[in-house]
Amino acid sequence: MIEIFLQPGDLFVADADYRLRTILGSCVSITLWHPASKTGGMTHSLLPTRGMAAPSNGLDGRYGDESLALMLNQFKQAGVPTSQCEAKVFGGGNMFPGHVNSQSLNVGQRNGVAAKALLLKAGIPLKAEYLFGIGHRQVIFDVASGDVWSKQVKPIEK
Repeated sequence: MIEIFLQPGDLFVADADYRLRTILGSCVSITLWHPASKTGGMTHSLLPTRGMAAPSNGLDGRYGDESLALMLNQFKQAGVPTSQCEAKVFGGGNMFPGHVNSQSLNVGQRNGVAAKALLLKAGIPLKAEYLFGIGHRQVIFDVASGDVWSKQVKPIEK
């Protein structure tokens, strides 16, 4: 088993020999898994989109819309039909619960809402979601089985 740890802005598409890991705060990860080919991928995006800023050097994995586009392209290059994939979404935690404006979504909520909308637009069924709450999450994706484990860790109160 080869383990890959994703940093913010990373994405990775792999076969059944891999296990993908990351730690998420307000960031969001999308996992895609194709059961027949045992191909899977994971993103780790910081923001839903780069907004009005034009891409300078192509697509950037730090943004949810662009990281999903990059991952879908890698699946396509591998000959894996994304319409047959299962998606799971993780993260979007509130890292600063004492600093929230109750009239607007925090960045984690915006990330989670955007990830689900991107999958809907791409026509990929969302099998599971573990979003929001307070604190960070540890996420492990076993590409061989399609299983994803997520553990939320609440911050220590001072």
